[in-house]
Amino acid sequence: MKFIPQDIAGLFEIELTLHSDPRGAFARTFCAETFAKEGLNTSWAQMNMSQTNSRGAVRGLHFQRAPMAEVKLIRATEGAVFDVAVDLREGSPSFGKATAVTLSAEKGNAFYIPAGFAHGFQTLTDTATLHYCHSAPYAPEHEGGINPGDPSVGIAWPLPIGVMSQRDKDLPKLQDISPL
Repeated sequence: MKFIPQDIAGLFEIELTLHSDPRGAFARTFCAETFAKEGLNTSWAQMNMSQTNSRGAVRGLHFQRAPMAEVKLIRATEGAVFDVAVDLREGSPSFGKATAVTLSAEKGNAFYIPAGFAHGFQTLTDTATLHYCHSAPYAPEHEGGINPGDPSVGIAWPLPIGVMSQRDKDLPKLQDISPL
């Protein structure tokens, strides 16, 4: 595995090391020892998947507040997405800044997002399935979000925003939430 730091401290794209032969390929997608050496989370309390069936659809930007703030490790198992993290850490010099990684099943890469970030994505293919590892279980009483269309966050979605839930459309702007 190769850990590629992103432009906001704590975010990493993780590329796989493929071992190929005539049968196909093999890659390790997680190793507690390797993650620990990088200073990253090694304990996952919950794993989820989402499937989106509309190119251009947007999900997010979601987060959980303390004490249920969560680290996420996200990978596409089908299709491709433009995966976004927004820094909401109190006192962070990059507060409100967004960073994105294109995740694809073909590439097999992952996005590591520490606690204190909102997360969302836009599908780049007709269907996309994501696998999420979460360091804390979902706690609806601690959830929050930011409107994905908030211009102050400055996300350059690669496609026009297509299908989006009413819940996500109704999320507040960055200026209306408290830092995490």
